[in-house]
Amino acid sequence: MLDVSKRLKAQLKTTGKNDPLLAGKTLAMIFEKPSLRTRVSFAVAMTQLGGNGLVLRQEEVGLGTREPLQDVARVLASMCDGIMARTFEHNKIENLAKFSKVPVINGLTDLSHPCQAMADLLTVEEHFGKLSGLTMAFIGDGNNVARSLAVACGRFGMPFVLASPTGFEFPADDMKRLKSQEPKLDLRLTTDPRDAAQKADVIVTDTWVSMGQEAEKAKRLQTFRGFEVNDDLLALAPKHAMVLHCLPAYRGLEISESVLEGPRSLVFPEAENRLHFQKGLIAVLMGGQ
Repeated sequence: MLDVSKRLKAQLKTTGKNDPLLAGKTLAMIFEKPSLRTRVSFAVAMTQLGGNGLVLRQEEVGLGTREPLQDVARVLASMCDGIMARTFEHNKIENLAKFSKVPVINGLTDLSHPCQAMADLLTVEEHFGKLSGLTMAFIGDGNNVARSLAVACGRFGMPFVLASPTGFEFPADDMKRLKSQEPKLDLRLTTDPRDAAQKADVIVTDTWVSMGQEAEKAKRLQTFRGFEVNDDLLALAPKHAMVLHCLPAYRGLEISESVLEGPRSLVFPEAENRLHFQKGLIAVLMGGQ
């Protein structure tokens, strides 16, 4: 998928267009959670490959409320060539896939965010010219993005360090599942972001308050104090280290303005690469690439 993404990105940048690999095909896109990058990247990817991205809001679909999941999956699979869903509960993605005869893509759940992780690796590979052997440090909550990045790093031979406050690291069941998915994963946990940064080639952070956690905001802001990716932290990392953030970013909290807008930030190329990885993903799943 990364190879196809790189090829299609190069084709678009060189010629201004892509081959219509998905002409006449439709991707149904279900959104329980708000989205900027996920919605735009999948919709534009479908358009640039000659297909159609059909946006379905939660009030129109009502996964498990207005209609049972198995009914939604069967109906959409009978009319569309693929389904992308952005949900809260991970079991909704699993059940859509169980009852669908067309590919189902995880556009984000509370458990994982694989599309983001792969766009991040595409960005890292573009910058460094490789993946294997690079160390990634994630500074912040051991959330869905961190879990997916850990799996991706294990797949590509990249050591992964998670620096979180006590109680926000990967719990034991996550550690067991991650090791089961990627037995070769080199994973280390620490409560010291400075320790994590010292040997990191890539430093990643994310919001401390994800969607659905708004009631915990004040407590989380207090707990995560000291985990900001700022100039002082970046000064501890190797001089070639670069910074990623999946956005939306809250400047002055998890990341400083100076780092986000600085020369060591890959945040906006990373955001653009959501489009290019999504394009490679659907070209493989729906276009026979």
